[in-house]
Amino acid sequence: MTREVLVVAHTGRHFVREGVQKVLDQLLAAGIRPRVLDEEAGRLDLHHASVAHPDKDPAAGAELIVVLGGDGSLLRGAEFARAADVPLLGINLGHVGFLAEAEPEALETTVDRVAHGDYAVEQRMTLDVVVRHEGEVLYRGWALNEASIEKARRSRMLDCVLEVEGRPLSRWGCDGVVCATPTGSTAYAFSAGGPIVWPQVQATLVVPVSAHALFARPLVLSPDTAVGIEVLPGESSAVLSCDGRRSFPVSARSRIDVSRGSRSIQLVRMDRRPFTDRLVRKFRLPVEGWRGSGTG
Repeated sequence: MTREVLVVAHTGRHFVREGVQKVLDQLLAAGIRPRVLDEEAGRLDLHHASVAHPDKDPAAGAELIVVLGGDGSLLRGAEFARAADVPLLGINLGHVGFLAEAEPEALETTVDRVAHGDYAVEQRMTLDVVVRHEGEVLYRGWALNEASIEKARRSRMLDCVLEVEGRPLSRWGCDGVVCATPTGSTAYAFSAGGPIVWPQVQATLVVPVSAHALFARPLVLSPDTAVGIEVLPGESSAVLSCDGRRSFPVSARSRIDVSRGSRSIQLVRMDRRPFTDRLVRKFRLPVEGWRGSGTG
């Protein structure tokens, strides 16, 4: 049976296109048939690669998905990975690339390990999001990083009430509210002042953005705790954004329910170093002077 790998990237950039071509050629040389998206195929020398049909699930039947790019590209790949329940591997060709497992200089080694099946798979929780208006379901979505509810107009604050465990907790006049997973704790939630949560911890974060309230601290909740955000009557209106990729307008008197996702995302892991090292490397944290445990 032929092994297939879906390769996803932003091929409009020359240096990304070069990296994709190397991956395609190396996979073919290893006896693995690469598959590319229809909209990206025209910029590549495909040889014996296959093209995913635009009307079908592009990752269906694939062994895994390899994404070349930054975190935005990884989140794009996550949509295909979730739909097909296929592992997702990121090779960073962006800036921070926090979700990526490998840097450009390790591209050849990474693909070689894929060919030999030398990798582990880590389950990452997601969030399910439902928007209701007067009891009617208007939208269902999901997020790997975060679901953010932000004010729709710059001149107006978002007036909302946060509900936790079926009970009202606090009312905020704010720029928005971020509900994040541990995976997303280093993204928008971090920029809004939320804590960094280690991937092994199962939790849901709730982080208000520029809230005008005394009680406006980030919350760390059990992943099975139901969270509701009600947009209060008046001139408030909002926009729901899931991973910055899928959005939906939310009017006053609407409600956004956030819960643990019914489907997780499988992330490929090759780096056996602890998450602490990833934080130091990605954020360039100063650790000079550390002498190690037991050195006195």
